[in-house]
Amino acid sequence: MLTNRVLNVILLVWLAAWIITLFGALSNGEVAGMLADTGNEYVYLRTIYGRFFSSLFGWSLFTVIQTAAISGVAYVFTQSLNCIMSIPDILPSLQHLTIGGIFYPFRDFGIKLTTILLILFLTFLNMSGLKSGAWVNKTVLLLVGGGLLAIVIAGLAGGRDTVAGIMAVSGTAAGNAVTFSSFYTAMLAAFWAYQGWVSVGFIGGEVKDPHRNIPRGIIAGVGIVIIVYLVVNYTFLKLLSINELKQINNAGDQIAGIEAVRSIWGSGGVLFISVLILISTLGCTNASILTGVRPYYAMARQGLFFNTIITRPGRPG
Repeated sequence: MLTNRVLNVILLVWLAAWIITLFGALSNGEVAGMLADTGNEYVYLRTIYGRFFSSLFGWSLFTVIQTAAISGVAYVFTQSLNCIMSIPDILPSLQHLTIGGIFYPFRDFGIKLTTILLILFLTFLNMSGLKSGAWVNKTVLLLVGGGLLAIVIAGLAGGRDTVAGIMAVSGTAAGNAVTFSSFYTAMLAAFWAYQGWVSVGFIGGEVKDPHRNIPRGIIAGVGIVIIVYLVVNYTFLKLLSINELKQINNAGDQIAGIEAVRSIWGSGGVLFISVLILISTLGCTNASILTGVRPYYAMARQGLFFNTIITRPGRPG
C-alpha cells in the first residue's frame, strides 16, 4: 500500500542515516579509545598527519565548522523564542543594506542580536566553571526527555486512528517514485540531526578509563538517539498527513513538530512544544560551547592557538 510505503521510506531515511553514522561513530570511537586525549579530531589528525594538517583543521573548526554549528542551533532557539514572545526589530531602516546582493546583515537584526547575546551568555557561564555548564545539560536532558515522552504517549494514544488513514497521498503524489537523489537529499537533514555524537571525543582526556568508556559511550548514545528519533517521527507521521507535511514545507515559516502537537493539544500544545524546542536548542548550544573549546585548548598547548585559552582547573579546557 502506498501510504505504508511512504511511511516506511521516511523512517528508512532515518535508519539509513543512522547506520552510516554508526560506522563513523565506531571508527571514531576506536581511534578515541587508542588516543584518549582532549581535543578529538585535532588530536587524531596531529598524531596521524602531523602539526600542519591538524592545525589547519583546528582553525577551520574555529572559523567555520564549530562556529556555524553553534550559531545555527542558537538561531533556532531565538526563532522559537520569537514565536512565543515577539522580539522587537532593531535598526529597521538598515534592513535594505546588502553584501553582494546575497547577505542582508540587518534583516531580522533583533533575532540575530539575541542569538549573539545567547552565545555570549552561555560562553561566560561555562567560563565560570564546568559544574555550571554540566548542570544546565542535565536539567535540559530531563526536561526534553519528559516532554518528548508526553508527546509520544498523547500522540499514539489520542492521535488519528491509523497511520495508513492519515498518510493520505493525493493522486498526483501517488505517481511519484522515490528516487536515490530524493532519498539522499532527505538523509542530509538526518545526518545533521545525528551530528552531536562526535562531541564525546572532545573530552577524551577527562573521561575515566577512556579506552573502554569512550567507544561504549558513543555507541550507546547513537543507539539511544535512533530509538528516540524513530519513535518521535512515527508519532509525528501518525498526526500529520503527507499533504500537510508538504504544506508545512512550502510555508517556510512552520515547523512540523509544532503542527503535530497542535493537532493534539491546540494552542496550548503549540506553547508546550515551542518551550520544549527552546529548552532543547538551549541545551544543544550549551553542550556545543562546553565541549567545543577542547580542540583549541589542545592547540594552545602545542603553541598553535592563543595561550590565554589555557585556564585554571575547573574551567573548559
